[in-house]
Amino acid sequence: MGGSGKIIEVLKGIELTILPGEMLAIEGASGAGKSTLLHILGALDRPTGGKIYFQDGGDLFQRSPSELAEFRNRHLGFVFQFHHLLPEFSALENTMMPALIARMPKEEAKKAAISILREVDLSHRLRHKPGELSGGEQQRVALARALVASPSVILADEPTGNLDGSNSKGIFELLHRLNRERQLTIIVVTHNEGLASATHRRIRMADGCIVGGAP
Repeated sequence: MGGSGKIIEVLKGIELTILPGEMLAIEGASGAGKSTLLHILGALDRPTGGKIYFQDGGDLFQRSPSELAEFRNRHLGFVFQFHHLLPEFSALENTMMPALIARMPKEEAKKAAISILREVDLSHRLRHKPGELSGGEQQRVALARALVASPSVILADEPTGNLDGSNSKGIFELLHRLNRERQLTIIVVTHNEGLASATHRRIRMADGCIVGGAP
């Protein structure tokens, strides 16, 4: 709502179906509504209207806040432009956190985190803290953290936006490999033409609407 009391519609008339195992790019100028859409798909923001269905589980937003939190923990992994790693914890400890929040036993969470960090080529950086890692390595830790609880969907908001060309290429090659090998559904908001062009489908947003691509 604006300062004058006027309601501002961020998203309008969105209809979108995303298939299991699909890799979808959401594109558009700043302010088009891309991140808002991603946050609603990830049950981080609650829409004022409309419904979102996940598999056969009914409308997500009929669930209580605690049920939504459990849903996010079990089914979704998030990767953002700014990695949001906790600086006082090692790569291994940062990666373990979602598993521990999901009440996985500590040793099991540690084993899962080591396995995921090995998969993203960081087995030699387990004990390093974020300040000791490069930007690309920090984003790989963020991706490992998103994967540690074995989600079925990854939502990525400008995952290469803070990286140079070489590190950007490494991150989106990793996303493509995870999509291919794990059959992960990946929804990515991006301005990176290379990443977007290699996804299964691209949609473009403007003024809160889908204006291009197949919804």
